Amino acid sequence: MMEGEPAASYHNITMGFVRLHKSLPDGREQVTGFARPGDFLGLASEDNYGVTATAIGPVTLCRFPRDRFRKLMHALPTLEDRLLGVASHELVIAQERMLLLGRKTARERVASFLLDLAPPCGETGLIQLPMTRTDIADYLGLTIETVSRTLSTFRREKRIEMKVPNQLLLLDRNGLTRIAQASAL
Repeated sequence: MMEGEPAASYHNITMGFVRLHKSLPDGREQVTGFARPGDFLGLASEDNYGVTATAIGPVTLCRFPRDRFRKLMHALPTLEDRLLGVASHELVIAQERMLLLGRKTARERVASFLLDLAPPCGETGLIQLPMTRTDIADYLGLTIETVSRTLSTFRREKRIEMKVPNQLLLLDRNGLTRIAQASAL
């Protein structure tokens, strides 16, 4: 899926991660998000895709031609309702990201990012980080050094444990939540 291409299909990720980014005319790019299993791509598209989606490692997805999928939505109103819910949730996420970029400190941004990737409470806090530190920094509006320094601080504070370069374990979800919500430094 390439920014500016005709939006001929919707996509649902079934395995892997995808980096979403936009390009400026001078070639610079901005990471606008990361999609993971269960996420739909292309739902908000009009005639052309608004972002480019690039696989981060192996990815499996289902592709649905727009015309056939729209007919299916009309035949199955519950599907249309479900996708409206998905689109509404994406709007909430976009509003939260504006807050993240506009008002949160670097520490709050990194904590928020980790919590967004974390599995639901009650499950093991193992987080996959298939994206590069550069992608994370770009997404959070920070430098790679700031992201690395903040992760190191969280590790020293025993809030996270690095397992391998692309995986970490949340040790203090409540502490990270307080940081992300600007309730604690």
